[in-house]
Amino acid sequence: MKDLEKTLKELEKKIEKVTNSNELNDIRVEYLGKKGSISLLSSKIADLPIEEKKTFGAALNDTKNKATELIDAKKKELEEKALNEKLAREDIDISLPSLKVPTGAPNILENIIEEVEEVFLSMGYDVVDGPEIEEDKYNFELLNIPKGHPARDAQDTFYIEDEKILLRSQTSPVQARTMLKAGGNTPIRMICPGKTYRRDADDATHSHQFMQIEGLLVDKDISLSDLKGTFDVIAKKLFGEEVETRFRPSYYQFTEPSVETDISCFVCKGKGCSLCKNTGWITVSGAGMVHPNVLQNCGYDPKVWSGFAFGFGAERLAMLKYGINDIRTFYQTDLRESSTFDRKDV
Repeated sequence: MKDLEKTLKELEKKIEKVTNSNELNDIRVEYLGKKGSISLLSSKIADLPIEEKKTFGAALNDTKNKATELIDAKKKELEEKALNEKLAREDIDISLPSLKVPTGAPNILENIIEEVEEVFLSMGYDVVDGPEIEEDKYNFELLNIPKGHPARDAQDTFYIEDEKILLRSQTSPVQARTMLKAGGNTPIRMICPGKTYRRDADDATHSHQFMQIEGLLVDKDISLSDLKGTFDVIAKKLFGEEVETRFRPSYYQFTEPSVETDISCFVCKGKGCSLCKNTGWITVSGAGMVHPNVLQNCGYDPKVWSGFAFGFGAERLAMLKYGINDIRTFYQTDLRESSTFDRKDV
């Protein structure tokens, strides 16, 4: 017992003289380490009579606890002293404005795609995905684009293997896969947003990689008026309720009849400006009734089933909506460009 008291008093005196954390740590090891003074006293328990072991053991634990408290208290004292000295040395003006931490902005194309998806989901459409590395069969043949068609020219398409495997040049293959999977006896409402690839020289309006949002509806008794009504809904949701729409005759291999879809200029309200090239109208997509050959190739009887298909360029929608003049903006890492689009903008 006397040894315990003596050891604790020695510890107290040494702690009073400590000036830094290294010295304090040395004292902790000296007294509380495996070979420390207090730890070694536990070896004397074996030599004590049975009736004294319990009393000495309790006193030993009490001494360890007191020693730990003394060391922890000194540690806290040293830390507070060091902090106060640091604060005294440093001149901090708490009235200065804080640094502005830059924050990220939503991806512009993702927002456009999500906005389009929400509109079509509300009309009962499914969002479907498909492979970007595609077979010629799905990218061309099933879509009524035979061998020798200009769209197959190697200058337009990224072929990977013997003109049989390629990077898809459109998201239309997803439509073909969806129709084949449906088995030719089920109505279809779907859109398929995704990356597409073509051998275009990159400039302000062209890119070798771009995002398409294509859609397909197949059912019985579908007409061009159903397509017009669908296009009206999406145009007004994206560009405002006052926007008008129109169709112009066009030609696509996989639709018949085919149309170009226009909206009235939302900047000049149809009066004519630089955006609409003084026509009052802006072309936003291509569309048409699904060609009977495509329906038949994908397992649907064109005498029973009909449908329409359409395609938007996500970049073009974003460029029109947000006044972006260069398509390369979407694929660069210039924070000066993306910082202008915060969450309230998109």
